[in-house]
This record gives sequence, C-alpha cells and structure tokens, in this order.
Amino acid sequence: MAITETARKKHEELFPNHQSTLKRTDPELVEVFDNFAFDEVLRHGALETKTRLMAILASLIAQQTLAEYKVMLVGALNVGVAPVEAKEILYHSAPYVGIAKALEFIHTTNEVLLSRGVELPLPAQSTTGPEDRFQKGLALQKSIFGDPIDRMYEQSPKSQIHIQRFLSANCFGDYQTRTALDVKTRELLTFSILLSLGGCEPQLKGHIQGNVNVGNDKEFLLGVVTQLLPFIGYPRALNAIACLNEVLPEPKAS
Repeated sequence: MAITETARKKHEELFPNHQSTLKRTDPELVEVFDNFAFDEVLRHGALETKTRLMAILASLIAQQTLAEYKVMLVGALNVGVAPVEAKEILYHSAPYVGIAKALEFIHTTNEVLLSRGVELPLPAQSTTGPEDRFQKGLALQKSIFGDPIDRMYEQSPKSQIHIQRFLSANCFGDYQTRTALDVKTRELLTFSILLSLGGCEPQLKGHIQGNVNVGNDKEFLLGVVTQLLPFIGYPRALNAIACLNEVLPEPKAS
C-alpha cells in the first residue's frame, strides 16, 4: 500500500515540509491512517477545511490527547484558523471538560502561538460582566433552545436551582457570549466536545437539537462525526450517530 496522491496533498497542506518519524518506523500504520483520514473520509460531507480543523481541535481537547492536539493546532493555524479562534476553542471547552483538563492545552497553545510570533495576551473577547452575565447567558440559552430552558428552571428542585443558574451565568454568560466565534460555530464545537467525551449522550441529544435550531442540520452534523471518526474511533462515532438518528430520525422509505 502507498499513500494516495490526495492524502499526500492534504497532509502537505496542513504540514508543509513535515518529515514524519512514524513514516520511517511504522510505515504501514501511517499509510492506512493517512489514506483514511486525509482521503477516504474527506470524500464524505462538505465541511470546509477550517471548520473541520476546528472540530478536530475541540475533539482532541475533550479526549485529552495533548500531543496530537499540538500537531493539529499547527495544521489548523496553517490553513487559516486565527490565533484568537484557536484560543476561543479552548476557552469554549473549559465548562464542558473542566478547567483541570483544559489548562495543559492552554499552556501548549500559548507555546505554539509565541513560537509563531503571536503577541500574548490576545485582545479581550468578553462581552459580559458580573452585573449582566446571568441575564445575557440566559437570553443566549433561550435563543438557542427556546422554551425547554424555562421548563428546566420550573422543574428544578430548589436544592438544585443553583446549577441551572450556573449554566446560564457561567457556561453561557461567561463563555458563550464571547466574540471571535459565532453561535453556529460554538454549537458545532459543543457537539464535537460532547461526542468525543463519551458518556454525555443526554447532553449530546440536547445540543443536536440546539445545532439544528441555529442552522446546523443533520447532514452537516453527520459530516462532523465522519471527519472526527479517525480521531475518536468507531464506538463514540456510532453512539453519536445513534443520538442523531434518535433526535432527527431518517425519513421512512415509501
């Protein structure tokens, strides 16, 4: 088996003049993976290169695969993901994976950006403060999910209502109201993170509907799962597809 011309070109687009050590030590694995991830998989769906790389970065953070993240971050920057977008993918991931899992990725991202001459800190992207983070976060939640947010508040036991308020003020108010990434992109990132974490199927189903509500349809989301498949493996990809089919059933054959 040899690496296909398409796979070679796509790999070169991301990593110009990169000399893989694995190509010397594990040539068979590299050939299989590159032909699959950089050729065969790319024939399905219509994700733009930049969008695909952003989804992959979010997935790698969720999976805690720091070495691969660093490699793909360089590729993402090479194909047009801006430094501020890369940072926002990280910040966006924090309330989903937890800051303990995000910190190493932040330090690694800073190292990569500084090595490319990017001045840190980057311009501030926050749009809320202590006085309005809850109101703006709740408004954003409702704009994405609608009436179910009101029901979540109505049905929450008094002992747990603070968690609902945390979701509105912190997850949405502190993080998702930030600039640099629009709502559609943020819902795509959340979808990528949740399916890559595994064990988050209830939340994944909710954000499948949220994606649809902001304009990311089933075909688009299936394309995301397809592009993530080489990085997340079949079990999590199949679980994500099962959730997609439950929330958005395939049309019945006539």
